[in-house]
Amino acid sequence: MPIKFIQLLTSAQRSHKTNIQLGAYMAFVAGAVNAGGFLAIARYTSHMSGIISAIGDDLALNDLISVLGGMSLLLSFLLGAATTAIIVNWGHRRKIHSEFALPLLVEAILLLVFGLVGANLNLYLPLTVPAIALLLCFVMGLQNAIVTKASRAEIRTTHMTGVITDIGIELGKLIYWNKSQAANVSGYVKANRGKLKTHTFIFGMFLIGGIIGAVSFKKVGYISVVPLSLSLIFIAGLQIYRDIRALMKDRYS
Repeated sequence: MPIKFIQLLTSAQRSHKTNIQLGAYMAFVAGAVNAGGFLAIARYTSHMSGIISAIGDDLALNDLISVLGGMSLLLSFLLGAATTAIIVNWGHRRKIHSEFALPLLVEAILLLVFGLVGANLNLYLPLTVPAIALLLCFVMGLQNAIVTKASRAEIRTTHMTGVITDIGIELGKLIYWNKSQAANVSGYVKANRGKLKTHTFIFGMFLIGGIIGAVSFKKVGYISVVPLSLSLIFIAGLQIYRDIRALMKDRYS
């Protein structure tokens, strides 16, 4: 039963339920990586809004080095999302089970590298801080595109602005006063409680991930990322193993 549940998280056949389950765990991962990454390099990497604004500020201040740095982070996030799109569409055309598991495995391996070698990079901070920022932006672009593709843009996991906006909209509809009978005939205001629960769940998982990620990074450092990466390897590996078994069966049957 647990194995079947985990396999369904990255299944090519999607449902609203599995989208929420995958999205919730990936929001937890994003929150942890974002918070831990900030403690490592003093920069958030899971969302691009602040980076884009900083590029504008740096342009106004004629700080071209910082402009180039910001643009490189933006490009890295973009390349991460594009990488997911390439892998998912490649897998979809070949009708394999692991079209979403493959980019998830790439994310897991990159996070594992970050967790295992990150502590040794403190000796070369002027070079390694930009490299870590580029790596984490790529990983977050990769992840955001995985859940976006899997859920058909129903769920996003690496930034919470849109999620909190949707929560606010549904809360506003929930507390709206429907007193006028004449208006209620054609304009009754009704909250989408399912959507409210989904986005509140995603937000809560991101927040919990951020707290746990920050506390664990503060206590044990870069190695705190390793359990996250290993869990993603396990989740992705089940679907990939399924494809490998099918390939071997076809080859030797």
